[in-house]
Amino acid sequence: MNGNETGAVRGAEDIRRDAGAARSVDTTQTFGHDSDLSFTPFGSDLTDAELEAIAALPERAALLLVRSGPTAGARYLLDTDVTTIGRHPEADIFFDDVTVSRRHAEVTRTGGFFELVDQRSLNGTYVNGERVDRAVLDDGAELRIGKFRLNFFLSPAGRAAVAGA
Repeated sequence: MNGNETGAVRGAEDIRRDAGAARSVDTTQTFGHDSDLSFTPFGSDLTDAELEAIAALPERAALLLVRSGPTAGARYLLDTDVTTIGRHPEADIFFDDVTVSRRHAEVTRTGGFFELVDQRSLNGTYVNGERVDRAVLDDGAELRIGKFRLNFFLSPAGRAAVAGA
C-alpha cells in the first residue's frame, strides 16, 4: 500500500466512525417558548364520517383522530395490546415531524382500558393539556404528541364495558 492508499483508507474509516456517531444523536427539535401548549377541547365537532367510524369500532378497540398537525384528518385504529407512536419509520403510528421523538409514546390496552405511556420523549406527551408519564385514556380525551393533537374514542361496546366495570 502506498501513502495515498493508506490515507484513503484512514479517511474512509473516519467517515464511517463519524456516520456511526451521527446515528446516535437525537435530532428531535424542542418546542420554542412561543409554541401553543394550551388545552382547548375540540368538543363534539365530529364529521358524520368520523361518527360512523367510531360507531363501527369493534369491541375492545379504540380510534385516534388527528385533529391538528401535518396529518390532520388521519384516523388510527387501536386494536392491539401495544401501539407504538413516534418518528421511527417502524412505529405503528408514524409521525414524520421533528417535534416527535423516534420512540415517543405507546398506547397499551389492558382489558377494556387504554393507557398512554410516554417513552421518555423530549417534548413530552400531554393528555387533556397536562404533561403525563402515563395516563388512562377516557373517551374523548385529547392527546398532544409533538405538534399533533389527537382525540381518543372508545368503541361504543367498550364504553359500555368500562361503564359497567
